[in-house]
Amino acid sequence: MNNIEKLQELIDDSNNIVFFGGAGVSTESGIKDFRGKNGLYKEKTKSSKPPEYMLSNACLFNEPELFFEYYKNNMDCRNYKPNITHKYLKNLEDKNKLKAIVTQNIDGLHQKAGSKNVLEIHGTTYTCYCTKCHKTYPGDYIYNAKGIPKCKCGGMIRPDVTLYGEMLPEAYMHAINYISHADLLIVAGTSLTVEPASSLVTCFKGKNLVIINDTPTPYDYLANLIIRTPLGSVFSKLK
Repeated sequence: MNNIEKLQELIDDSNNIVFFGGAGVSTESGIKDFRGKNGLYKEKTKSSKPPEYMLSNACLFNEPELFFEYYKNNMDCRNYKPNITHKYLKNLEDKNKLKAIVTQNIDGLHQKAGSKNVLEIHGTTYTCYCTKCHKTYPGDYIYNAKGIPKCKCGGMIRPDVTLYGEMLPEAYMHAINYISHADLLIVAGTSLTVEPASSLVTCFKGKNLVIINDTPTPYDYLANLIIRTPLGSVFSKLK
């Protein structure tokens, strides 16, 4: 029995599955990951400052022009479509086997695929809000604005994403609850190096932990099954 057949057997035997995914889930849709060999953080930018700074709370409030230029150029996910992994997870949810998707991604592709219970622990690019009056706007507002997007009240409008230096949203606590009660946790497309998101793996108390990633992770020692095959090649073979 190969690794994908083993994974299929684990899925067949489970009725309380949680999927925890990172940037690697969306790379086959054409969205760049962050730390991969061709990732966003490996690209040269006009600024000498690192991408982690340009996507930080400090940059947003201290150098908003720099923040929004980088954000608009690199975080626009509106024209990307779900891939086989997103679609497979939607079908698994329809079978009432998958109870929740916990995602570090902000691209909204799980929702585009039709998944309902998606916990976006790093927020989403599809909404934004005023930092002064807290009025909400669609994500398009930022992309269509010239320069720094402003609210009618005069406040700056920011994306509804978790930036470096910020606390994770309420979805993180819900993710802990789902993961701690799951009997199968499938972790895919994440290096499990960004805290506190990566430590969610340690909340799992169930029977089987599967990690699907092209490189080793710090939590491989906890896994019952490790698969190094590209995600599309894995999920296209599952039923």
